[in-house]
Amino acid sequence: MSGSGTAVVTPEGLLAAADQLLVSPVPGAGAQWPRACALLIRLALEMTLDRFWARVLPVAAGCGMRQQLLLLPLYTVNLPTAAGLAREAWLGLAGAAHHHAYELAPTAAELRTWHSEVTRLATLLLA
Repeated sequence: MSGSGTAVVTPEGLLAAADQLLVSPVPGAGAQWPRACALLIRLALEMTLDRFWARVLPVAAGCGMRQQLLLLPLYTVNLPTAAGLAREAWLGLAGAAHHHAYELAPTAAELRTWHSEVTRLATLLLA
């Protein structure tokens, strides 16, 4: 918690919450847990990139995600897998986070893959 009594949200905390959803069901979540998990992982990805851009190119944090993903390979030349991890995770999570009645929710395996990708990306970019 911060000094004002509000909790501080971090990518690590969001990923831990998503992991908890993947490991054990939350009472009352019903069939909504996969989308909730996808949203937590997506927010962790966004916050990870925000932290990276704040350190490397602050003006990029104000750009949309598509522009950030286009810029990422130029600023992670020494981290060749970073841009691919970010792109693949974003593409999957962007679709999974938008609910459509005619689409199935993401599977636990898909969620675990995105969770792993964002965790690896956070480790690379925040090192």
